[in-house]
Amino acid sequence: MLKKIIIFGVIIILVIVGYNYVYQDHRNIENEKAEFSLKSSEIATKFLENSTEAEKLFLNKTIEISGTISEINSNDLTIDDKVFCQFLNDMKETIEVNSKVKVKGRVIGYDDLLEQVKLDQCAIIK
Repeated sequence: MLKKIIIFGVIIILVIVGYNYVYQDHRNIENEKAEFSLKSSEIATKFLENSTEAEKLFLNKTIEISGTISEINSNDLTIDDKVFCQFLNDMKETIEVNSKVKVKGRVIGYDDLLEQVKLDQCAIIK
């Protein structure tokens, strides 16, 4: 009987540990420290020169990008036509096209067709 209770307890512990491993909390990019701080032209050049190496270096990393806003929508903006930044919610900041901005976000890839670096979970840094 004691053996059955111990086995049952071990199984319960393994299930709890497995569940917590599979269903981890989402990253909060806004609170993470940026691993890189670049201008939009610098990161775009790195992806244009060698996208495979740039993806190894930047993919899924939190970075800060600075530059001039070239396009604004309700929940995304484009910096210097080189970096596309998607926000989780509508932007509350009042920003305008051709203004300088610094954005923190997670690199999710590079769009070869538009030649833009893609960021998600972005936040404007003041």
